[in-house]
Amino acid sequence: MAAHRPTIKEVAQHAGVSPMTVSRTLSGGVNVKPDVQERVLAAVAELGYHRNENARSIRPGHSSGLIGIAITNIANPYYSTFALGVEEEAALTGRRILLGNTSEDADREAELVSDFLGRRVEGLIVVPASTAPDHLAQSQKQGVPVVLASRRIEGLDADNVVLADEEGAHQGATALIDAGHSRIGYLGNTLAIFTGQRRHDGFIRALKDRGIPLDPTLIAVGQQTVDEAREATRAMLRMANPPTAVFCANNRNAIGALKEINQQITSGLKPAAEFPEVMSFDDFELAELSPVPISVIDHDPRELGRTAARLLLDRLDAGDDTGAVREVELPVQLRMHLR
Repeated sequence: MAAHRPTIKEVAQHAGVSPMTVSRTLSGGVNVKPDVQERVLAAVAELGYHRNENARSIRPGHSSGLIGIAITNIANPYYSTFALGVEEEAALTGRRILLGNTSEDADREAELVSDFLGRRVEGLIVVPASTAPDHLAQSQKQGVPVVLASRRIEGLDADNVVLADEEGAHQGATALIDAGHSRIGYLGNTLAIFTGQRRHDGFIRALKDRGIPLDPTLIAVGQQTVDEAREATRAMLRMANPPTAVFCANNRNAIGALKEINQQITSGLKPAAEFPEVMSFDDFELAELSPVPISVIDHDPRELGRTAARLLLDRLDAGDDTGAVREVELPVQLRMHLR
């Protein structure tokens, strides 16, 4: 049996007002006293009510045929390719997708999920922006299955598909060390992000396994944008003893590193051969035009999207969201290109 979704009538009863007052409050609060608005909004939060934006277009007994997808960076081609994989699988069942961007903001993600639920999506595929599971758990309680992609959330029992992040980073860093590099810079995003922590762990483990002392000045984390990664690269290149290679935990960090290296090369500061080689976890367009050798820890974001979609569609088509949680880890492939 499908989980119960609160109605506007139930919100009204909970707040001690009329359904019209609830509707007016949710439409901007015109002619509704502030204290009444507060009661209504409190009832909405307590019951987990979401406005049904599609109510007029969905016939009784029919589903919306929509899947909501929340990604963290719509400007990154990686995620557009991921969404394409989801869309391809969804289309095979006659479903369509709604795509939203969170910009790694937990509050924005919660608002986006709420909007998706208001549009009566059948299921959600989310690249989590935080480790807080409450809004996604609420979705599950209302009978909307959730699949996590690229990242897991501890405490949330949801199907998920991730990459071999730690093992891939370990393999890549080990290859750099075995190629003769002992001073390797690390560029990564915040460790609070699932992939950020796992890739950092794999990198650090490779240093330990090969007996390379950890130099904290070569570790830069927290870069969420290309410009931040570029600034971190610039700081490393200014060291008296700069790194001979730079490991980038994602493609945005790699692009930032290459922009700074290219700028310094074209400025004539020193020959390209004297700049560090680069390794990127995630491929990106035009990587082959890099001014320095670039190696890639590669995988297929479209397949990541397809796998996430198949996990969700299995739940939807079976009409059962009570089975055991399924966890899938997709492999990565190292492509080396060294001097």
